[in-house]
Amino acid sequence: MGVAVLTRGNRELTALLATATSEVLVLSTGSLALARPREIDRYNLRRGVAYRVLCPGEFALPPGAEIRTAPEVPTDALVVDRRFAVLPAERNGFAVFELPGVIGTTVELFERIWAVSAPRGEELPSERERELLALLSSGITDESAALRLGVSVRTVRRTAADLMLRLGARSRFQAGARAADRGWLPAGVGEAAHLVVAVGSPSG
Repeated sequence: MGVAVLTRGNRELTALLATATSEVLVLSTGSLALARPREIDRYNLRRGVAYRVLCPGEFALPPGAEIRTAPEVPTDALVVDRRFAVLPAERNGFAVFELPGVIGTTVELFERIWAVSAPRGEELPSERERELLALLSSGITDESAALRLGVSVRTVRRTAADLMLRLGARSRFQAGARAADRGWLPAGVGEAAHLVVAVGSPSG
């Protein structure tokens, strides 16, 4: 199969999605019809096809789709059973690729963003938590962070441990990287931000 250019909303795209047997990956910028929900998606979910969706905000799929949000999704795309990749084409059309290189690159892009994106509905950090993340990412100790925030060292360590749990991080370094990727850190901090291991381990 070469590349078939499809017009927006035509039957060919629906027919392609209807061939899904195991998984559909969706990248949605929220601005193009390619990655909008369709009735065929609801049908696929009912018959057990797994959907993973990356989007910057709400995505109107019924229960059963696993959705994560990212501050910015770079492109719209669909990947069906890792056999086909559907990408935007000229004149508001869509192009279907069966080339392994194109499919592999699209899947890799999806997985990289998925790994650092937040499940939809996840509790966002409070302003105080963002302040703590910024302080710790600068290399400040727990004691100094507590003094700056006007709280106890125990509170700093408890909050840091909670943030690590919510970020799915095993270390403060990893938590800082994930917080930056999710846009949890102030502008300018996220570029080189990571939570260094402060003096004393988080406890209590």
